[in-house]
Amino acid sequence: MSAVLLRKQLTHDDSCLWPRLSLTTQSSLKSIVLSCIQREEVKSISKKLCDTISELASGILPDNGWPELLPFMFQCISSDSPKLQESAFLIFAQLSQYIGDSLVPFIKELHTVFLYCLSSSTTSDVKIAALNAVINFIQCLTSSGDRDRFQVLLPAMMRTLMESLNNGNEASAQEALELFIELAGTEPRFLRRQIVEVVGSMLQVAEAESLEEGTRHLAIEFVITLAEARERAPGMMRKLLQFISRLFAILMKMVLDIEDDPSWLIAETEDEDAGESGNYIVGQECLDRLAISLSGNTIVPVASEQLPAYLAAPEWQKHHAALIALA
Repeated sequence: MSAVLLRKQLTHDDSCLWPRLSLTTQSSLKSIVLSCIQREEVKSISKKLCDTISELASGILPDNGWPELLPFMFQCISSDSPKLQESAFLIFAQLSQYIGDSLVPFIKELHTVFLYCLSSSTTSDVKIAALNAVINFIQCLTSSGDRDRFQVLLPAMMRTLMESLNNGNEASAQEALELFIELAGTEPRFLRRQIVEVVGSMLQVAEAESLEEGTRHLAIEFVITLAEARERAPGMMRKLLQFISRLFAILMKMVLDIEDDPSWLIAETEDEDAGESGNYIVGQECLDRLAISLSGNTIVPVASEQLPAYLAAPEWQKHHAALIALA
């Protein structure tokens, strides 16, 4: 709570205290919060301290008001402490959002530490924090040439996701998937050189029934987000088309997940959503979004290939799914 209150007092609105502090007090406060990061053992408090440092730095770093900060962060990443490494990446991630231009001069050093930690770290939390920092930094780069320099990190970025899944750490995997979705929406062209491998892996996650629904839904959201970004990366869509049939089959299977209840026959009130599962709702929504993003010329041949089997099946759920798809 103290870290939160300090952040609000130092950085928020026109009434913030920072400009009114003496240089000596400012220097002392900067030293204290960096010392606290090094000593703090409680993860939730460390994250609050990172928030405080990030917001304060976003206001003074561009004017060289905290020259010690970046060397301190690189030192943390080079240390043997996963806790310090994670804290440094959390700060880098936020600074990339707030004042990314101020980090661009350090692009070579950041490229090196991102690649090293994504490839070599054995701590999931460190790799997820590094992934967060990488994706935020890529999004702040205005030069396509600068963004392309980070293409080499993409396999390590994907390994971070898959390792979390293989280790049963779905919470971290979902965090990673959310970061990839953000990247797909803002910088889809960054994925173009390895789009086949990336989308193939995401569909593999979507098909894995042993995983949580939330994890599978996020993998689908990634592919749908890419499809919706076709205007920003039109050439890339030609490579994505080979996966449409597979994605359509996944979504059709999801809209089969609807229950029947004999009590509905005598119900006095109508509930349009009765029996609909989370899978059904996501599947229906994504079928709509896929059809809109790719147009009928792309979707109709795929639907024509798969829907006859649904219409010919004896199960009412398959008839229902086919009608939903046609709608």
